[in-house]
Amino acid sequence: MVIVLAMELPDLPGVADEAGAPPSAGPIGVFDSGIGGLTVVAALQRLLPAERIFYIGDTARVPYGGKSRRTIERYSVEIAGLLLAEQAKLIVVACNTASALAVPRLKQLFNLPVQGVIDPGAAAAVRSTRNGRIGVIGTRATIASRAYEQAIHALMPDAKVFAEPTPVLVPLIEEAWFDDAITDQVLHRYLDPLLAEGVDTLVLGCTHYPLLREAIARVAGEGVTLVDSAQNCALAVNEILQSRSLAAPPLQLGGLQVALTDATEGFLRVAEEALELEIGDVKLRAVQAAA
Repeated sequence: MVIVLAMELPDLPGVADEAGAPPSAGPIGVFDSGIGGLTVVAALQRLLPAERIFYIGDTARVPYGGKSRRTIERYSVEIAGLLLAEQAKLIVVACNTASALAVPRLKQLFNLPVQGVIDPGAAAAVRSTRNGRIGVIGTRATIASRAYEQAIHALMPDAKVFAEPTPVLVPLIEEAWFDDAITDQVLHRYLDPLLAEGVDTLVLGCTHYPLLREAIARVAGEGVTLVDSAQNCALAVNEILQSRSLAAPPLQLGGLQVALTDATEGFLRVAEEALELEIGDVKLRAVQAAA
């Protein structure tokens, strides 16, 4: 195991550069507070099959959604440090809460590209809306940060954004209750107020939520476009790789390695099946105890 001890890390170059290999040879480093970020991994693999991906799920300290900004920043710095140790050429923050609260800090500390999921999701919502009324669902911390509202208004100042914290959805997803009457009841409880506001676009502001896409679409109805932050994040990553000459050679055989900070095989296998990922052996990485 790798144990992270430092709370603050210096401005570090990409480890792949130090090893003498071309930067494009390193993997895309992806992390989330748990397993939900595998939806981003699945989108990356579909779009960029030649890329190697190293994913870390901070399952020992999930969820991030109820924690303070300072704690989320610290956790994110620690996990990003583990990805640097794997010679990551780019870090993808596949967690809406960490994207909302920790991406600026990561960009300060690390001298390699850092991509979150908020800005791509906001841009996609603005492109999708027809009436300028956009709904956002996510964790309490993501919604409280108002990150999506700010990102949407930066692109569309007159947009009306209706945000709703939906904390019960993640446990339902982790139980694989994708097609269940209880799940539909919970979704109606959360979505009906947004639908009453006339939203025509709904941002799935948590990387777990694409696993529940069919149920959300069923409740929201055909008139509402669902914006998947995972797919739009993958498109943004591709733009970075191309613009910075970091893309893997087209004929390279891509692959996925998964590491967790605590064993959680149950939902991992649910995600593996639902997302059609080949995960294989799962590594374990140790971090400091949760604060």
